[in-house]
Amino acid sequence: MTDNLDTQVVQQAKTNYDSQGYAIFQGVLDSALIQEARDHVDWLLKKNPGTRPEQLHHFLMQDDPFWVRLISDDRLLDIVESFVGPNIALFASHYVSKPPLDGQSVLWHQDGTYWPLEPMEVVTFWLALDDSDCENGCMRVIPKTQEMRLFSEDELQQKNDGKNVLGSGIDPAQVDESKAVDIILKAGDISVHHSNLIHGSHANTSARWRRGLTIRYIPVTTRIITEELHPSAFLLRGKAVPDINQYNSWPKYVERKHMKFKEAEQWNERCDEVNEANMSL
Repeated sequence: MTDNLDTQVVQQAKTNYDSQGYAIFQGVLDSALIQEARDHVDWLLKKNPGTRPEQLHHFLMQDDPFWVRLISDDRLLDIVESFVGPNIALFASHYVSKPPLDGQSVLWHQDGTYWPLEPMEVVTFWLALDDSDCENGCMRVIPKTQEMRLFSEDELQQKNDGKNVLGSGIDPAQVDESKAVDIILKAGDISVHHSNLIHGSHANTSARWRRGLTIRYIPVTTRIITEELHPSAFLLRGKAVPDINQYNSWPKYVERKHMKFKEAEQWNERCDEVNEANMSL
């Protein structure tokens, strides 16, 4: 961990996370990197025609150097370390980008319901690429629901109407919406939430984008239960635990194949170092 974190801010955020199920960190990433992330969304949409901007999923990132560069930024990992410890891996990441006037809603749900993780030790970062507020469909949470059990997928209501991101959700009758809190963020801010926390969001009917990136970090002791190498499994900091997970090599930037980004040359040097170090573990 670097010395850039304000320990008092971190401690206050962790206290809120433990008691309410979520926390907010302001101004984590700089505007230049956030603009590159917006450009990345545009690049991904051009590369994947016909894909809704809310559906840019983790399986697109295995060979995407900018995506891995973004989620492995030390400013993010320093915060992650305060939640899961020094040995950090990625489980998944997903751009949920709601376009102006046509952005889909997200039904009430708990993330952990959908995930093949054992144990369910994971922390989600939600990185705002645009200012996120009530008008453009910001995330909403039900505080303290991290203390509830996880609903199973069989208990969810199916709603495959093409108007919501997940296609399923918790029965609204089981959610006290009067307790909902809107997570208002500026571009570059992050919110952090527990896998059991009930959350969702309204549709974006505003004239503005609401682009956000979910990042699911795990300690290396959490097992990803898949038969094949998970496309978004990356060792990001520290050491792996033998026989727990397989991790992808960090992808290097290749001109005309990948989106060009500011630190591509330095990134390739870092990839060589990281991949060599990980091979020796």
